[in-house]
Amino acid sequence: MAANVKRAMTITAALNRLTYNDADEVRALFSELIGKKVDDSFLLIPPFYTTGGPDISVGRNVFVNQNCTFYDLGGLDIADDVMIGPNVSLITSGHPIEPSKRRAGVTAKPIAIERNVWIAAGAIIIGGVTVGENSVVAAGSVVTKNVPPNTLVGGNPARVIRSIAD
Repeated sequence: MAANVKRAMTITAALNRLTYNDADEVRALFSELIGKKVDDSFLLIPPFYTTGGPDISVGRNVFVNQNCTFYDLGGLDIADDVMIGPNVSLITSGHPIEPSKRRAGVTAKPIAIERNVWIAAGAIIIGGVTVGENSVVAAGSVVTKNVPPNTLVGGNPARVIRSIAD
């Protein structure tokens, strides 16, 4: 695990020296980070932070705004046409709640972001959550439970605000 973190820190340090105008180089470094080539439609604006990389998968036409954090130990799957606002954190790992076990290990659960989701600025999504197709996570929300498709959620903890119709 320590070797993966060191590798991720090296790659993200290089990525974070780039700008919006360096989209091809950002895609190349992000592809190296996750171990598979991302589509030419993928756009990420640095800075970006992660402790892993290999457990991240991204679809086509994905946009990741600046200052996002993806902790992917539990697995992070981002489908096509997803928009992720600035300062969003996708956190698949944590520690046991019991004080005696907290430093003994890490717990991890996957996050799935389905097609055409918009995650607004400053939202946090916790491991074990699926955000359903076409849904919106409001700015500043903390998502601890699955989000149904075609739904707007918001708050801390996030709750359903309303259904979204086209």
